[in-house]
Parts: sequence; C-alpha cells; structure tokens
Amino acid sequence: MLDLSRLLPGAFCSLVLGELGADVVKIEDTGGGDYLRLVPPQRDGLGGAFYALNRGKRSVAIDLKRGAGRELLLRLLPRFDVLLEGFRPGVLARLGLGWEELHAVHPRLILCSITGYGQTGPHRDRAGHDIDYLALSGALAAGGEEGGAPALPGVQIADLAGGGLWAAVRILAALREGEGTHLDVSMTEGVMSLLLPWLGDLTFGGQPLRRGARTLNGGYAGYGTYRTGDGKYVAVGALEPKFWGGLCREVGISGSAADPIAPAERQRELREQLGRALGVEPRDAWCERLASADVCVEPVLEMDELEAHPQHRARGLFYTLHDPQRGPLSLLRLPVDGEPAQRPAPRHGEHTDEVLAAEGVTAGEIAELRAQGAIK
Repeated sequence: MLDLSRLLPGAFCSLVLGELGADVVKIEDTGGGDYLRLVPPQRDGLGGAFYALNRGKRSVAIDLKRGAGRELLLRLLPRFDVLLEGFRPGVLARLGLGWEELHAVHPRLILCSITGYGQTGPHRDRAGHDIDYLALSGALAAGGEEGGAPALPGVQIADLAGGGLWAAVRILAALREGEGTHLDVSMTEGVMSLLLPWLGDLTFGGQPLRRGARTLNGGYAGYGTYRTGDGKYVAVGALEPKFWGGLCREVGISGSAADPIAPAERQRELREQLGRALGVEPRDAWCERLASADVCVEPVLEMDELEAHPQHRARGLFYTLHDPQRGPLSLLRLPVDGEPAQRPAPRHGEHTDEVLAAEGVTAGEIAELRAQGAIK
C-alpha cells in the first residue's frame, strides 16, 4: 500500500490495514513531510500523534511536483495494490497522476481518495475540518443541552470514523473484488451513516434527533453523566426499568418503572435528585459500590487513567514498542487480531533508498534523483 495522505484520516486507515498485515509505504514530499510530524509533544523530532498513527510504516520522500518524481511513482506503482490519498479533488490530476494515468499504468490498482465532501457536488472543492463535516452531516446538531448550542465532540469522529475506518472497509471490499477501481470516500457521508437509526425513525414519521431531548442524547435522567463528590464524573446508562430501579435504590432516591418514558419536567427533577445523591461520595467509591448492583454505571476515565484500569489491563490494550532511539514506548493496540507493529514510526524519508532499491531502482539512478531534488 502506498499512502500519500497527511494528518489523521488516511494515516488511521493505513494503520488499520497495516495492523491487519498490509505493507504500508508512506509517500511524503521532500519538504517537511506530513504536517503531523511537527505537532507537539515531540520526542527526538517526532510528534506523539504522528508516532502512534504511523508505527510500522516506511517513509519515502518524493517530490511529485517534479517530472522525475512523478515518473518514479508511476514506476513503483505496479508493485502495489492500493494507493491512498487525501488531497482535494483534482490535485492528483494536476500532478499528472489522475485516475486515468494511474489506471493505464496499473489496471488492477485500487485508488482510495478521502476528502471532506466527496469527488462531486457543489462542496467538492471546499476546505474543511472535522467540525465542518460533522456540521453538514447532521451529527453535530444532535449533541448538547436542550435549547443550547451543539456540543463539540472530544475526538475527531469525521476524520477517524467517517473517513479512516470507512476507507479501510471499502479498500478491503475492493481487494476482495480484485478489480481496479477509484473509491470516493467522503468524511461527511461517512459520519452521516452513524445517524442511520434516527434517520430511519424520521422516515417512519418520527421526530428529528433534537439535542438534549431524546433518550440517548440527554433527554432521560437515567442516561447521562453526573459529577461526583471529588469533582470527577460517572456515566449512568440505566435504560431498562430493572437497572433504573436498582440505581434508585442504591443511591436513595425515589423512582418508578414509568420514569424512562416520563415527560421532560419529570426528567429534570430526577436528574437533579440523582445529581445531588451522586455528588456526596467520590467517583471510585460509587463505582465500587454500584458494580455489585449491576446498574450500568462506569467511571468517566480521563486519558491518563486508561492504561491502569483493570479491564484494559486484563485485555492487554496497551503494548510496549521497543524503539532503539526513544526506549520503550507504551502504545494502544487496535482491536484487531495479530501482533501490533514493532517497527518505530519512520523518520522523514528514512526508507527512500531501501524501498527504491527493492523495486529495482539502481544506486546510480537514486543518486541522480537525489541530485535533482526529486527524492530525499
């Protein structure tokens, strides 16, 4: 797999495929390379986010704006199954690397293009970021307090789930088909797919998913987050009457089996009662007490608490990558079978000579390409 992408969506896609067994070669420009390299915190010149997303990959630096760089990529292309890119529509074509040129050189190639809005439509050329794709998909409007502003998610859902994961799914399906194709992955459409159940409700005459008004987005007291006595939070998911009833008994408030479908005024009353009750003791004390009651309550873990949690430790969700330069690093496993990557994230252009030589480019040609500025 050749990965021409930068930042999050493409890197996450190629990481997923790499952890599933793909050999990923990251093609970077000869200038600064992937912008994510520069995002702090850094260790020995590599940003932490870049490192986590690009472990196990190799880096080749090619200037695709130069004719020699373009010809070099076309020369390498037949040896690979997939070319992944995240430029705006038309950029590859302006470089002389559009679908027609690539397909002519490699008829079985899978070209996967991840963009904000897709290769067609009036928004195809617009710039955007995760928040914009969430907004246009309808997902952003669904979160937040009733009558208030939409709440910004804490992670980049459109980039990672709407773009990276959907790209990986479609690449795997295309590999199974075994035919050359150009995959058009829109992050907006990918994240919109997460609204499918509620769009189904709308089709059947239901109401739109208004923020703070439905059972699963803030409208029900038994499904939400509550501040505890130590300033931390618990997540309550007591949807079914048996869970709700058990929770009410444990915390000492009055509740009934009809509460899950009670009107908004009653939900506000219950939310206030539950908030006062849970605000008496620390988070971990509540979680220890409520665990045996089986009422769907868990701690809201901060990121620096994840690795030590007994569930995550038992499942081995973090592993140690032994980097010769940076020492042992604790990294998150992806939820796939097999061993995670043990090769460190690459330095910019670290594997240029190695990859080119393996593909039949001679030492003399490599020297000439370097002298021309076509590689680094």
